[in-house]
Amino acid sequence: MTKIAGRRVVVLGALSAIGEATARLYAAEGGQIVVVGRNPERLDSVAADLRVRGAMACHPWPLDLATTAEPARELEAMTAVLGGSVDVILIFYGVLGDQRQAEQATAEARRVLDVNFTSAVEWCLAAANVLERQRQGALLAVSSVAGDRGRQSNYVYGAAKAGLTILVEGIAHRLAPSGARAMVVKLGFVDTPMTAHIAKKGALWAKPGAVAQRIKDLADRGKKPIVYVPAFWRLIMFVVRNLPTPIFHKTKL
Repeated sequence: MTKIAGRRVVVLGALSAIGEATARLYAAEGGQIVVVGRNPERLDSVAADLRVRGAMACHPWPLDLATTAEPARELEAMTAVLGGSVDVILIFYGVLGDQRQAEQATAEARRVLDVNFTSAVEWCLAAANVLERQRQGALLAVSSVAGDRGRQSNYVYGAAKAGLTILVEGIAHRLAPSGARAMVVKLGFVDTPMTAHIAKKGALWAKPGAVAQRIKDLADRGKKPIVYVPAFWRLIMFVVRNLPTPIFHKTKL
């Protein structure tokens, strides 16, 4: 298959394991990339690495995505440094949070919801406005299978991701007449620093590189607004969603 060269890409959350892995794939194709994250030194290092890997241009953009006051203005500025148009906008950032702490402390629950949903809403809507005006391009936001059914282990995080999924699905519906696209990727277990505290057993754990390749393929050519990655999670979550409540309440999921 012929590679698509020179994509103009904004990576929101480029210092995440999957975000950096995806940026490397675009760099290898000569992409022009804006990498956004909170740590200026790490961003400079990532940007330098992406240039070595083949990026035509790479712009480090230090920013706290969850607290910035004007996402729309920031995104317009990022688009401007890419020449006034963008092909792909990727949203990777987020926090798992502490479920038990969130149950007892409103501040922790609010933090999880603000980072994973409230701020993400603002970036997604800003992206939708850019893409609708261009009448081309794709928004891809990372969500989670945690949003498929409320479970005692992570329902605050799951609630945020469920909301994000519905939001992006609605954006996809809105953008369809324009030719632009939006999609949300529901991830299962991925072996990243974000999940370092979780024991990793069995075949359900995916590696960032494999997930990144699937995400890039979807951002470049995907049509479905909601995709499970890896794909087997669609079947797993179908079973979880359809467990009868008396049985479900006996589980420790």
